[in-house]
Amino acid sequence: MARINVNPTRMELKKLKARLKTAQRGHKLLKDKTDEMIRRFSALVRETARLRRALDGEVVRVLKQFSLARGTMSKKQIALAFSMPAASLEVDCTTVNVLNIAIPKLRLEEGQGGEIYPYSFAEVTSEADRAVADAGTLLARLLRLAELEKATAMLSGEIERSKRRVNALEYVMIPDIEETIRYISQKLEENERGSLTRLMKVKSMLEERGS
Repeated sequence: MARINVNPTRMELKKLKARLKTAQRGHKLLKDKTDEMIRRFSALVRETARLRRALDGEVVRVLKQFSLARGTMSKKQIALAFSMPAASLEVDCTTVNVLNIAIPKLRLEEGQGGEIYPYSFAEVTSEADRAVADAGTLLARLLRLAELEKATAMLSGEIERSKRRVNALEYVMIPDIEETIRYISQKLEENERGSLTRLMKVKSMLEERGS
């Protein structure tokens, strides 16, 4: 705790009291915002963990399907079957405002040129068909997982910054202002007592002269 270097005057005392009131109000608002961010962060962490666990198993299963399909087809057949994709994919990225934080919002846009599968069924095995179908269903969910992980990381960083501001107000700025207010109040009281003592002394001297 350190005293702010100001002149011990009534004007400064008034300014400091107004500043203290503003700092206390700002501290409350920041703390409330931090608590709400922590609540949302916890919900995001739970949702992200749940989705990641679900997708981990599905990704492994799809990769196994592709491995099985590659084992039953020649390299030339695989190259011909998957060299010309039938669908084009784009990711539309926008943002949503969450507690004044611009969180990215991802949306998968798919444009297809007729057939879902990029090959003729006569050219590939059923394992490849299942692998392609399963991979297609995973894309949107993987995009959702990326969105959640980015939002979690951004909220985590903002929570840390907000906590530092709250601590700076609670343990540095507000105590320093309060200490300075006490110091100025004591100084003003001392000055008043000194002025009163001098007035009484002058009065006593005048009374003595008059008598």
